Amino acid sequence: MTRPPFVSVIIPTQRRPGALDRAASSVLRQQGVDVNNLELVIADNDEQPSARAMAERLAADAPFPVRYVHEPNPGVANVRNAALTQARGALIAFLDDDEEAPPHWLAELLAVMERYDSDAVFGPVRGRAPDTVQQHRQYLERFFSREGPAETGPIPSYYGCGNSLVRRAALPDPHHPFNTVRNKTGGEDDLLFGGMRDRGARFAWAAQAWVWEDPAPERLTLNYTLKRAFAYGQGPTAASAASKRTLGVVFWMTVGLGQMLVFGALAAVKCVLHAPDRAYTLDRAARGIGKLIWFPPFKFRFYGQVAPRP
Repeated sequence: MTRPPFVSVIIPTQRRPGALDRAASSVLRQQGVDVNNLELVIADNDEQPSARAMAERLAADAPFPVRYVHEPNPGVANVRNAALTQARGALIAFLDDDEEAPPHWLAELLAVMERYDSDAVFGPVRGRAPDTVQQHRQYLERFFSREGPAETGPIPSYYGCGNSLVRRAALPDPHHPFNTVRNKTGGEDDLLFGGMRDRGARFAWAAQAWVWEDPAPERLTLNYTLKRAFAYGQGPTAASAASKRTLGVVFWMTVGLGQMLVFGALAAVKCVLHAPDRAYTLDRAARGIGKLIWFPPFKFRFYGQVAPRP
């Protein structure tokens, strides 16, 4: 009988000890997987190895190896690439440090990858806000969620890296597949999966492989989410420009103009009326503006900014 491929679960992190503890502990509680065929890789993107002690504590009682990787150069692509250079797995599962996986998570991803012979599998994300968040709570939880098809099966496109399982052999570079040009803005996973799709990679959706996401408190504000919505809107136009698809740039800018005019006007009315669902409309308007204003001077930096030490 052929031995199943070795699996590395990668959690990138940067100075979020409480969230990292929750995420890593949830990986150590996985069921329905061969612990002899599994490892957890904690990739620390702090300039000082601040997560090392936690990784060592978790490793002491873990049912499978816990490996620690320190990448002091800030950047989301840097830390993912550093983890991949040390990971031993033929299959790579990505979990963000603000996510928590239920016990069935990894087994579901693996089963779907095998069933559909996929190169990458993605699962749902369920945003979760603490009880102290009341204003725009429904919007904020939905913003930090990932919704997809109701049923498991092949899909034509891709989702983000958090909560995914990737076949290493399908990566364009098995150790450094993430483009460092996106270190500070994010979207390094869009560039990777978009390139894989263009080369014929097969994607699937695992409807039951969901995880919780617990955003940091400072992210549970309209100020943050609207900036992110703007950046998400920039994605398709910027991707078309990077691929030198002029018609694609024109198309997405036209879509963005329409969204900006329609949802911008509607958002103005809803804000004047203080409508409870105004956040959704502001979000759509921000995404439209992003499609229209997508070039570098207007890029927000969400990653790679190391805060001063207290």
